[in-house]
Amino acid sequence: MTTTVAKERAIPRLALVGIFGGLFTGYLGLTSVIPVLPGFVRNHLGAPDIVVGLAITATSLTALLTRPLAGKLADSRGRKGVMRLGALIVGAGGLLYFAPLGIAGLISVRLLLGVGEASLFTAGAAWTVSLAPHQRRGQLIGLYGVSMWGGISLGTLCGAALQHVGYAAVWAFSAAVPLVGLVLISLVPAPERPAAPPAPAAQAQATDGSTTRTGFLATLLPRPVILPGIALTFGAAGYAGLASFIVLFLKSRGIGSGVLVLSEFSAVYVLQRFQRRGIGLGLMHGVAAALLENGVDMAALWCLKDNTGARRFYERLGGEFLLERAGPEIHAGQIEIVYGWRDLAAQLEVWSDANQGA
Repeated sequence: MTTTVAKERAIPRLALVGIFGGLFTGYLGLTSVIPVLPGFVRNHLGAPDIVVGLAITATSLTALLTRPLAGKLADSRGRKGVMRLGALIVGAGGLLYFAPLGIAGLISVRLLLGVGEASLFTAGAAWTVSLAPHQRRGQLIGLYGVSMWGGISLGTLCGAALQHVGYAAVWAFSAAVPLVGLVLISLVPAPERPAAPPAPAAQAQATDGSTTRTGFLATLLPRPVILPGIALTFGAAGYAGLASFIVLFLKSRGIGSGVLVLSEFSAVYVLQRFQRRGIGLGLMHGVAAALLENGVDMAALWCLKDNTGARRFYERLGGEFLLERAGPEIHAGQIEIVYGWRDLAAQLEVWSDANQGA
């Protein structure tokens, strides 16, 4: 019995490394072109702003339309194969940037990349859920999101760094990195193919005697997912505008750090996933131990008054409110407060017990 439970709770780490790595590298290549694409479309191809926006959002458009199809294909044909196909399409799309296709051709490439993104993401998500033990499913889905946004964050930084070499360097990077992901995905043992569901009838009898449509469209877009999907659509819509024009907007005002805005946006998402996992407590424990080793038995730190999350964290760790002041020039208009610990040795024991229980 114990062995059976242990197997049920075991996380297939090597398989998840391949899946998460494939997703990470896919988005790394996919988003590396974002910092340079608006300038390329406007300056190199001479296109107006509306085409700049279309070139950026075209990938999202086809991803939106084909994700349900990719999910259905992953269920019927196997998740590994569909995820590999997605990585291959993303890599091939990177190579197509080299071709002198003009505006129409570029937008076609971006549309094709949306199909690759849909296949890569959807098959990987379904694969992760199928491998995750029930009690760890939410955690692994969160880490799956970290892989995606980590790739987005680092991809935009890599693209910004490579644009100083030239467009060709960015295109080559966007083609090569997803192929590394293809190798990682290929190394994961193929999962068992899900059993095919029974073919739905045109109509099904509901419990109240009414009939409910269960045809192809209803199977592809089950009614319970429609409203959450619409909510997510509106929630993510702002990123398209940000990705399309933030670089050009800041550049027009003499600010050349638009790519940092994109990367910071993604990094905040990634860091949120690592909150409440004992990392902050571990850091505080390490700092306190180092101070005590050097003969320092008290400590204090500054914190923005409006940073309520950080304040609650320090208060939970026994921080005593000491004073507040108007922030220095870097935080003009902000109020800073000081938390202090008068007896680090006693506090370290409390943190050690909490660290062991975490």
